[in-house]
Amino acid sequence: MNIKQLIMKKTIILALSVLMSTSGLFAQTKAGKIDTTIHATYYSCPKHPEVITQKPGKCPKCGMALQISSKEQMKASALKNYTCPVHLDVVSHDPGKCPKCGRKMALSAKEQMKAEVTKLYTCPMHPDVALTKDGICPKCGTALVEKKKIK
Repeated sequence: MNIKQLIMKKTIILALSVLMSTSGLFAQTKAGKIDTTIHATYYSCPKHPEVITQKPGKCPKCGMALQISSKEQMKASALKNYTCPVHLDVVSHDPGKCPKCGRKMALSAKEQMKAEVTKLYTCPMHPDVALTKDGICPKCGTALVEKKKIK
């Protein structure tokens, strides 16, 4: 092999390895994977629905505080919401810790009521796997068991 062929071969291998390693960064995901889309929240005036901004503040026409639009409120009610037991204004769609005090976020009251109605199946070896139907764990293949409700 001459030097040009060797350089070309190394360049192709390098390009392929870079392509394969970065493909996961650009993937939009579903079913347990991360959604990388940036979702905008819109605020509007209760008296002047034509006044719409992406930041909270005051209505330029009447001075009333802008509120999250009804469409955004409807979207938020459809998603799982976790709240801090101390700071009720801290709301997240993902479980985790409160950024203000570090306490564990809990399901909102509405989500707790939904959970009481819905059966939940979990993996004995992976408690983070929770499905609404019976089946097998996607991580290890173990049969899922119905989660007991704690009263």
